Amino acid sequence: MTRSIKKGPYIDAKLMKKITGKTPENSGVINTWARGSDIAPEMVGFTFGVHNGRKHIEVLVTDDMVGHKLGEFAPTKTFHRHGGKMQKELEVKKKEAEITAAKAAKAAA
Repeated sequence: MTRSIKKGPYIDAKLMKKITGKTPENSGVINTWARGSDIAPEMVGFTFGVHNGRKHIEVLVTDDMVGHKLGEFAPTKTFHRHGGKMQKELEVKKKEAEITAAKAAKAAA
């Protein structure tokens, strides 16, 4: 559900205070925990270190990001892979294909 237009976008006050009066060139990474803060046009060009629960992930704000939340660009969960018998078979086939390609390249040389 989106925020009411009457209320306007939510931008964390501390975050705005950190970027007011600064330019993106002379300020480094600005660390923040305000994942729910909207990206304002004034933030374009700045690099934010958005906390994902474990570490700060660097996010360079561009024009396309305006209106989105900072947390959208710092995922909190890491996808490893799905397991199972099928996955193992696919990995074995991929490894065999790499070995045959390497042998063919060696024979051609």
